[in-house]
Amino acid sequence: MPPPLPEVPSAPSAPVKLTMEAASEPFHKAGTKGTPVTVGSNHIPICCKNEAVYQYHVTFSPNVESMAMRFGMMKDHRSTTGEVVAFDGSILYLPVKLKDVVSLKSVRRTDNQEVEITVQMTKILPPSSDLCLPFYNVVLRRVMKILGLKLVGRNHYDPDSAIILGKHRLQVWPGYATCIKRTDGGLYLSVDVTHKVLRNDSVLDVMKVLHEQSKVSFQDECTKELIGSIVITRYNNRTYRIDDIEWSKSPKDTFTMFDGSETSFVDYYSKNYGIEIKEMDQPLLIHRPKERSKPGGKQIITGQVLLVPELSFMTGIPEKMRKDFRAMKDLTMHINVSAEQHTHSIKQLLKNIAGNAETLTELNRWGLEISTDLLVTHGRILPQETICLQSSSYVTTSDVSWSREVGRDACISCIPMNIWAVFYPRRCADQVEELVSTFLKVAGPMGLRLERPNRVELRDDRTETYVKTIHSQLSREPKMQLVVCIMTGNRDDLYTAIKKLCCIKSPIPSQAINVRTISQPQKLRSVAQKILLQINSKLGGELWTVNVPLKHLMVVGVDVHHDTSKKGRSVMGFVASVNSSLTRWYSRVTFQTSNEEIISGFKLCLSAALQKYYEVNHNLPEKIVVYRDGVSDGQLKMVELYEIPQLLTCFQTFPSYEPKLVFIVVQKRISTTLYSCSADRFGTPPPGTILDHSLTHSDWMDFYLMAHQIRQGCGLPTHYVCVYNTANLSPDHLQRLTYKMCHLYWNWPGTIRVPAPCKYAHKVAYLCGQYLHAEPAIQLSDKLYFL
Repeated sequence: MPPPLPEVPSAPSAPVKLTMEAASEPFHKAGTKGTPVTVGSNHIPICCKNEAVYQYHVTFSPNVESMAMRFGMMKDHRSTTGEVVAFDGSILYLPVKLKDVVSLKSVRRTDNQEVEITVQMTKILPPSSDLCLPFYNVVLRRVMKILGLKLVGRNHYDPDSAIILGKHRLQVWPGYATCIKRTDGGLYLSVDVTHKVLRNDSVLDVMKVLHEQSKVSFQDECTKELIGSIVITRYNNRTYRIDDIEWSKSPKDTFTMFDGSETSFVDYYSKNYGIEIKEMDQPLLIHRPKERSKPGGKQIITGQVLLVPELSFMTGIPEKMRKDFRAMKDLTMHINVSAEQHTHSIKQLLKNIAGNAETLTELNRWGLEISTDLLVTHGRILPQETICLQSSSYVTTSDVSWSREVGRDACISCIPMNIWAVFYPRRCADQVEELVSTFLKVAGPMGLRLERPNRVELRDDRTETYVKTIHSQLSREPKMQLVVCIMTGNRDDLYTAIKKLCCIKSPIPSQAINVRTISQPQKLRSVAQKILLQINSKLGGELWTVNVPLKHLMVVGVDVHHDTSKKGRSVMGFVASVNSSLTRWYSRVTFQTSNEEIISGFKLCLSAALQKYYEVNHNLPEKIVVYRDGVSDGQLKMVELYEIPQLLTCFQTFPSYEPKLVFIVVQKRISTTLYSCSADRFGTPPPGTILDHSLTHSDWMDFYLMAHQIRQGCGLPTHYVCVYNTANLSPDHLQRLTYKMCHLYWNWPGTIRVPAPCKYAHKVAYLCGQYLHAEPAIQLSDKLYFL
């Protein structure tokens, strides 16, 4: 939607001289700490040769309702406006300057009524203005089309270069996700290399397999398997979501064309695409398009689209394949491209654009010139952190991993495991014996005290057997500290039942272990160490920390996950630190439906966390830093104007309490990629790489941080946007604190991609949204039971 226009006075007393809009002053957001490093990015500078873009308001008198008619009338006056126009029905953008007010005349063809068109200049925009971006991106789409790339969804792909994985009945289409955007450094073309995974199986093939497997409940199985899947119709390369299956219709049925004539699906595909449908008795798939609003604000409600299963092909990775490690390895080899392959693909696209006269003409219409080189600029590598254990500390090395040290030195605090039980089916008895004896061997150096567990052998591995046996053991032994379950195979039903029992009905920390994990003797020692560290965290132990100079600080992580059991319901995970060394955490979850605001649950959780902080420290935090995951660029303003003021009302429940608040949005799903650069070769940047200029937002205080070690694929940083900062933390403080937080995730002795509280919030939200579908017992809220 165009922004609302200022009202144009009918008879201005004196003409106002329009001048070019000034660009906003960028924030001071650059930090200084760390060592300088040269970094590259998947952004290509764009130069605008035009001096300005002129915005005009167009009025029709008498008013013309039909958009198509408005476009037609403006097209008739190309001799006045020129061939290069961007018009949405009421606002016109031109690269040329007309007189301040231009009057044109057209005739409405339906009733021969003369219509007067007034074109009045309202703004002179710099060519890099945000208002110009939508039509620059339309030009970009035309450029991609000229290059022969096919638009599928929002991205462009090259089906001719498809990689065929015959063994897995898949093909991978390489492609690009492109957009023109404005950042602190000016206009850039952002290019991400993307892949579309298509299956060689049509929906009809999937239906036939399901029919073979279960003839009785065939329709139910189809509904379960197919609804929600995305399919592609190869004849026009369009993707659709399957919303329903119309069992009563078939390709022999007819539908009404735009011209009002009736035709059958069979004849339609034969006549328009030369495709002969073979299976006449297949049902049809239903896709219900989302309601779209057209310019002018009128809501357009479209009907449903009917698709033929034989001509619709499944997309995405099949569920069965996701669980097959070898198959996924074959696939990721083609999808997770290295920095060198990534930059090679982008350079190839730039070469194709530069070498095509038609694409250059298209860009030149708006005076756009795309550079042939990727952006190379200067970044920094943040100083390495010191990891602190109980009586030892060490500076991290370049690969930011300390797995050897945590297995060798004592954790900050350990909970003695006096009464705990292991439940296992009879055939796993040998592996359990090995695991327990390895636990006893490795526990000492890590500072853990543990007694031998109650070993409970189950007569079979049915879900009911596990649940009943665990329940009776907990009733018999009220002081039980931990339940360990050994499981065979991928058993989601069993995992769900154990977690529901141990997180809701009879709250107790629980550890589920797949027998496959403990079946390799050569790896058992390191597996046992990792499991013990995880168990210690779940019981309330503290593993390691880093030095954070800010005192009286609370760090909060928030993430949202969709609940799989109820459509439109989501779960918010909330985790907050409750001590000064950031080693004790308080967690809560709240559920909300799609029309409920997240903020009501957020306030409830924050109040409870402040109460907990007071219990532990006998005072309240002076500074609260919130890391909020799951917010897109379009929602940043809503967070700033709505979520934060509501959050501030929480503090009123505590007498005369006014803490300083910092609110940082964490964005993982971004298209920005960073590379290390040396002698024109691109590689993966080291952990701690930060970029806080050029590609940053002009409206916000933000930075890109690569905290984790990249083992495969490209350097995907995380984008941090500070939307509120009454603590007046400097860019250096914000960046260093964020990097420190990425060291504190106790499930991994190394840095991770997001701050630890965000990852903890994701873990608890995922557990509740995927398995529990209810709030966990409050007794567990001060332990990391969800790791």
